[in-house]
Amino acid sequence: MPAICLKNTCIASFFCFFICLFVINSSYAQQGDSDKPVTNHFKFKTVIIDAGHGGKDPGAHGAVSKEKDIALSIAKKLRDLINNEMPAIKTVMTRSTDVFIELHRRTEIANSNHGNLFISIHCNSSPQKRAAEHGALVLVYGFHRSQEQREALRENSSIFIEKDYKNKYNGYGDDNVVNTIVLNAFQQKYRKQSIHFGDMIIHQVKKVDGRHTFGVKEQGVLVLAQSGMPAVLVETGFINNTTDEAYLNSKDGQFEIATSILKSLKEYRDSLEGR
Repeated sequence: MPAICLKNTCIASFFCFFICLFVINSSYAQQGDSDKPVTNHFKFKTVIIDAGHGGKDPGAHGAVSKEKDIALSIAKKLRDLINNEMPAIKTVMTRSTDVFIELHRRTEIANSNHGNLFISIHCNSSPQKRAAEHGALVLVYGFHRSQEQREALRENSSIFIEKDYKNKYNGYGDDNVVNTIVLNAFQQKYRKQSIHFGDMIIHQVKKVDGRHTFGVKEQGVLVLAQSGMPAVLVETGFINNTTDEAYLNSKDGQFEIATSILKSLKEYRDSLEGR
């Protein structure tokens, strides 16, 4: 290889490495030794509430209920709690009635409203031989299937959190290499925030409500695949477990679940805004 080509290659490699470090450090600014994603200049404005299934898609079945109905009821309670206790936060429902909404349309609603967080409400179900399973689970999008979310980030203008992103990220939008580095940094950040928020929900359900949980797990969940923001899917309980189904259908149970998510949202908002 000619010396001049080798020199240019080294310069390009050094440049990419420098930009990568700069972007990642910028994305996690002011976090210090904490794992919590803190960005003091950031204002949490919009939460997307997604009631799973609906209309011709009933979801999982219990002995006396359908997943779509429970999910919608909990989603409405969560919306009302946020509107009452966090009036500065805008809530957007992907559906507020018993209608069928395609998965891609749900994320389109989230992205077009520039959501800061996507919360999808569902009920779990287990095979008949494991119908004794009970408790809550939080899913985040599997990082091993990252391409779908990267494409969503590319299309979603809400990733441009900083007003001076073009200067700060050295001309983002003009160079494919820099684009990829920036998108990867945002993706890592959103994954971290999704897990962080999921952990908060699990803490509330397990430690405060005293319910069994399965923790936070990563899966290739389609409804989370193209969310250009932190996103979680909350499996509120097993609808085919007699005890869980009774809890999920009760007003007290639904209110408790919605309240746990609300408390987690307050804590998450405060951590983002550096309160």
